[in-house]
Parts: sequence; C-alpha cells; structure tokens
Amino acid sequence: MKPGRYKRELSALAAYVALLIVVGILAPSFFDGANLRDLALNNAPTLIIATGMTMVILVGEIDISVGSQFAVCSVAAGILAKSGIPIPLVLLCVIAIGAAMGMLNGVLVGWLRLPSIIVTLAMLVAWRDALRWITAGAWVQDLPGNFQWFGLGQQWGQWLIVGVALVLLVCFSWIIHNLAMGRSIYAVGSDSEAARLAGIEPKRVVFFVFTLMGALVGLAALLNAVRFSVVPSNSGMGLEMKAIAAVVVGGTAISGGRGHLFGTLIGVALLGTIGTALTFLGINPFWEKAIQGAIILVALVSDVALGRLEHHGRINPIRSNA
Repeated sequence: MKPGRYKRELSALAAYVALLIVVGILAPSFFDGANLRDLALNNAPTLIIATGMTMVILVGEIDISVGSQFAVCSVAAGILAKSGIPIPLVLLCVIAIGAAMGMLNGVLVGWLRLPSIIVTLAMLVAWRDALRWITAGAWVQDLPGNFQWFGLGQQWGQWLIVGVALVLLVCFSWIIHNLAMGRSIYAVGSDSEAARLAGIEPKRVVFFVFTLMGALVGLAALLNAVRFSVVPSNSGMGLEMKAIAAVVVGGTAISGGRGHLFGTLIGVALLGTIGTALTFLGINPFWEKAIQGAIILVALVSDVALGRLEHHGRINPIRSNA
C-alpha cells in the first residue's frame, strides 16, 4: 500500500478501529461470534450495492433509485419463486430485472445526458409507487421451502451470502484497477472530455456502470430476500442513503475520479456497526442516524479540504487508480 494513496481510506479505517476499541472496552460481549456473524450478514447486501455505487460515483454520477429497485427485485424474486420457477432461474431473472432498471437510468443519464440526481430521484418515486400500486402493499408469503437460504440451511446460507458479497468486492476491485474498462471509469470521472479525446466514449462508460449497478441491486435483493420466510413490499427504504454514505465515508470523491473499493468496505463496516454498537453500549439507538450524519459530514469536509490542498500542490495528488 503506497503511502498517501489510501489517505482517505485510512482515515475511515482509523475511525472504525477507534469505534471497535471503545466498544471492546465498554462492552466486550459485542465481539461474540454470533453478533459478528449477524453484523456481516445484515451488511452483505449493502456491501454489494455499495460496490456498484462506488463505480457510479467514480464516473461522477449518483444513483438514488437503488432502494426502490431493491424493493421491485425483492418482490419479483418472491413472486417468481412462488410460481415454481427453479431458484437458479429466479436468480438470473432478478439480476436481469435489476439490470433493465439500471439500463434505463444509463440511457437517460449517459445517452440523453440528463442529470443523474434528477433522473434517479424520479425513478426512486416511480418504481416505489408502481410497486405499491401493483401489490397494494401486500407482502409475498407462502414461499417454497427451497427459497429460504437457497435450501442450504441457515448456516451454509449465511456463509454463502457473506462470501458472495466479499468475492464480488475483491473481483471488482481487481477489475477496475487492471482492466481497460476499470481505467475508463476513473478517466471519465476525472475528466470526461479528456477521456473522450483519449478515445474513451463517456456515454458508454456511464451506461455500463448504471446497468451494472442495477444488476448488483438485483443480486443483493435476492440474497436479502432468502433470509426470510416472507418478502416485504416496502424493503429497501433508505438503502440508497446507506450505500452512498458508505462510499463517501470510505474515501470516494463525490465529484468522481478518485476512490477505492477497499474504502467502501470500511465505510460499510463503520456505518453498519454503529447501530449495534450503540445498543451494546446502552445508548438510545435513535442516535444512530445523527452519528452517521456527523461522520458523513466530516468525510465530505475532509474530502473538500484534501482536494483543495492537492489543487494548490501542497500534497501529492491522491489517485486510487495510480
């Protein structure tokens, strides 16, 4: 790890380690194996979505429709499984549904050049209201026995969900730093016009990351849905903010072109641990959102400050794709 290259990520890591030390001293039972397993399991879907969100933000865009996409894919997974479709085919269908929703965002943002925050805000409302109208708020129940935990049993199902999230993170981390497509993501986020002059088509890159984002949402939705015996029609509420916050706290610049999935992992772990840590410390869990907001604000201020220092040449530029 090159010094300076991961300066933002290491700041998040230091905060996470400090949190763990405080909790370890005041509430050692926090580190019980069952609690740590539950933490990993609860945050695995968020990690998958945050992995895609990192790439969206790296190209200088944002997607706040992922929570609604998550709900649509969750309900679709339950309905498909209930209809008797084999689980492997359900997986493919749900990923395809997610990719299609992401593709629509990609067309509107990448090819029509509409502002991503406006497009995805509209989609957030549209998908959520459409789902509410179709389901009338009803949950999907009477799921087949092989749907929960993929029929593997709870222990193996839990390991599978956490393992998939971590493997995806590692794979995409390698891809964006070693393949041409990954380098194109950084190039477009850093300077789309310079990327275009270098032979990269920014519209194609933006379209690709939004489509990938949707596919990952579909996968995360299924992995989350199989944990329960019913599928809520209101799942994914606030998920977009969790994913975006984890990416920003993990050191990815909201303006694009700079960041690393290692930082996203730390961001998910840090924000995902706070609520449980407060419970073990005997603090009202309603403080969780306030603390998360403060951490996000500090991360944004730090990012702006470091960016200005880099701009004025006081410190070496920090590029995670260097």
